[in-house]
Amino acid sequence: MALQAPEGTRDLLPAEARFWKYFQNTAADIFSRYGYQPIETPLFEQTELFVRGIGEATDVVSKEMFVAISGENMNKLLSGGTIKNKSRLSLRPEGTASVVRAIAQHNLVTPGGAPAKLMYAGPMFRAERPQKGRQRQFNQIGIECLGAEDPSVDAEAIIMLMRFYQALGIKFDTLRLLVNSMGCEHCRPAYRDSVRDFLLAHADELCDECKHRAETNPLRAFDCKKEACVKVMEEAPRITDALCDDCKEHYAEVKRYLTEAGFDFIEDHTLVRGLDYYTRTVFEVQVTEGMGSQNAIGGGGRYDKLMAEVGGSDTPGFGFALGYERCLLALEAQGFELDSKATVDFYVACVDDSVKSTAFGLVQALRDAGYCGDMDHQHRSLKSQFKQAGKMNASFALVLGPDELSEGKVTCRNMEEHTEVALSLDALRAALTENRAASTSLAALVSSLDEK
Repeated sequence: MALQAPEGTRDLLPAEARFWKYFQNTAADIFSRYGYQPIETPLFEQTELFVRGIGEATDVVSKEMFVAISGENMNKLLSGGTIKNKSRLSLRPEGTASVVRAIAQHNLVTPGGAPAKLMYAGPMFRAERPQKGRQRQFNQIGIECLGAEDPSVDAEAIIMLMRFYQALGIKFDTLRLLVNSMGCEHCRPAYRDSVRDFLLAHADELCDECKHRAETNPLRAFDCKKEACVKVMEEAPRITDALCDDCKEHYAEVKRYLTEAGFDFIEDHTLVRGLDYYTRTVFEVQVTEGMGSQNAIGGGGRYDKLMAEVGGSDTPGFGFALGYERCLLALEAQGFELDSKATVDFYVACVDDSVKSTAFGLVQALRDAGYCGDMDHQHRSLKSQFKQAGKMNASFALVLGPDELSEGKVTCRNMEEHTEVALSLDALRAALTENRAASTSLAALVSSLDEK
């Protein structure tokens, strides 16, 4: 049997790969309007970065990270040896810790300077149970803003994400924005203890995992999807009742900015997100139709202590990430279909092999002038070549044969209108040379030569 893609991964075939590119370009267009610039970080980092940044007690670190190890180091471990911390590597399970590490390492935030606004796109890796909308290798787009703690940063990023969903084509009335505050290092410890006490008091009603969380990470019990636990946690203490004055003011300002911008939101006191580094604002965007329980398509929040956790200076931050696969499912639930047809400008067809050299040169000249197209490489009949041009959705088929070549002509067929014109081959070559720095469509170029 032929080898298959690893469990929890999938290939992005041409139609979807084109959409993934469009997805990234749309995000880059929207986010750049807000001052965000691109960054690329390694697919793997020192494991310590994620342990310190995300939290050792989180499911991501304790259960889901993939270890990346060289053959040499594997042999050392198998033979009872040890390896250095810098050689203990893991595939990135999320993008924030890596970007924050890069900002700290390269001093991208300077005292008194503008905040660093960065955006990224690429694959992440988690050893989860594969299911629809949840894979072991998945694609994310995200942003991070480091160096500003004003609540306007939080609101601006949330609004930016909602604008992206609009631009992508997800129906706005099917989106639900949830917001909450996680408090800060001054007010959250006491709240954490109150949730712990609540969990212990209701231990006989909770699943085994939530009982364990009572001692390790009580707030994660809010993320449990088991019906009994969800019901119990509805009665748990609310963080908004325990916020210090500064956190209350910050949260109120975020909500005010969102309201004044015309965005509706739901205050969800059970929203905690899954990572330990969040402080103050957290949010999540869900789709209300066609997604079932896996309806979250993006979210994030503030993480004012993360930079210090990974060895940088104490720097406030805010970020979010959105899952490409989840967004695609949301679009498909609303009737979207991937365009399976590639579109090219031209296809050069050869009557026989005697003109192939000339055809080959013409194809290169067309491409050099900025047009997209191809030619036959399999010695197929002219009829088969026209079929191939149709499958490629070519706008024009340029036909070369001995007769055309002897007259210095090329037959240009408009594939949509089913009309043909004979063009001077020399004139076409000259026009292509002149057009290399221009942006004339091939249709306009053909029309101008036909008039001559």
